[in-house]
Amino acid sequence: MATIETVGVRAPGWRGGFGRLWTAAVVSRFGDALRTAALPLLAVRLTDDPLAVASVTACGYVPWLLFGLLGGAVADRVDQRRAMWAVDTVRGLVVACFALAVALGHASVPLLLALAFSLTSLQTLFDNASTALLPSLVDPEALGGANARLMTGQQVAGGLLAGPCVPLLLAAGAYMPFAADAGTYLLAAALVASLRTRPPEREPSPAGSTLRAEIGDGLRALRRDRVLRAVCAATLLCNIGMGALIGTLVLQVTGWLHAGSAGYAAAMTAYAAGSLAGGFLAQRIARRTGRARALLVAGSVQTSSLLLMGTVRHLGALLAGMLLLGAMGMVWNVNQITLMQSRSPASMVGRIASAFRTASTSGAPLGALLGGAVARMYGLNGPALLTAVLFALAVTSLITAREPDVPVGAPRAGATTGRPTP
Repeated sequence: MATIETVGVRAPGWRGGFGRLWTAAVVSRFGDALRTAALPLLAVRLTDDPLAVASVTACGYVPWLLFGLLGGAVADRVDQRRAMWAVDTVRGLVVACFALAVALGHASVPLLLALAFSLTSLQTLFDNASTALLPSLVDPEALGGANARLMTGQQVAGGLLAGPCVPLLLAAGAYMPFAADAGTYLLAAALVASLRTRPPEREPSPAGSTLRAEIGDGLRALRRDRVLRAVCAATLLCNIGMGALIGTLVLQVTGWLHAGSAGYAAAMTAYAAGSLAGGFLAQRIARRTGRARALLVAGSVQTSSLLLMGTVRHLGALLAGMLLLGAMGMVWNVNQITLMQSRSPASMVGRIASAFRTASTSGAPLGALLGGAVARMYGLNGPALLTAVLFALAVTSLITAREPDVPVGAPRAGATTGRPTP
């Protein structure tokens, strides 16, 4: 697949639907952060088994293996706006029922596993539809800026605003974070439903075309693109590590550092603050180095931060590590998704995105379980050190796979912008 690796310099306009999509994403992430932080804390109240706690995180990734490719194929067939608001409505109702169960004292580890599995199953369609919808709302040269603004806004709401709210909501009742999450899903659904976008223009599918065949087309397109293939492999290694780290972070903070729930909230807030800084740095680093090399920079810094977190037994060291991890994670994510969107034909963004996500996240459930096993066998700081090793391997794999970036406005011979010719 011959494509251009451009680094956009224009900022996205708030009109044309992007502003409403941004608001919906930020509102929804605020609620997600409340739930994400509350779930492991609730799990710790129900069990002291590290493997059981990590299983809650692992169960949130498994649906990507089962339904990820299908979600991308469906996203390329349907009206993405309608798919997104319908999914958010269902997710809001599911979380509302869970909040009611917790309020009535029926919380259990199996129920937590069921919630994580069901929400992620719905997310496989939502995320692929959102990725495919965004390029239709902004100009191609503003795509990188749009991703940076979208992710930065989500981190501000999800970390800086939601993080400190978690202990307060939990003090009011274990069900409160989940009730708030349900409300944000429904509000986000209303915002997306209010978008006035034209139905996507697609060429008719060939006679006899099936979802299975279309999924195969997306997989082959990802395999043929050397840059995306390399980035996908590196992201797989990183996600194995992040599954191990996030799945056991609450144990490292509350057990190894004895910092309690407040320390865990502070760690999540530090990560969000770093992500906010990374949102401002992502485009600047990409303009200086190119998007592929920006991933090398981000991965190298993240490796160092993980070593700090795993070797220095002090809350300050962990907060500094989480700050750097969040900043460079944002740099990685913005440039990774922009590369994927800009290098994919418009009619295949959903399928290529789903193939990328399914392949790259397939290691996260294994990572979460592996993190629980490492924490049990080698100590609660072991997952951070394991993650550092995996990030170092990811950076090494990108060094030989990178290709020179194309300057803005200087396409390679025979390259395309990834958009169909009118």
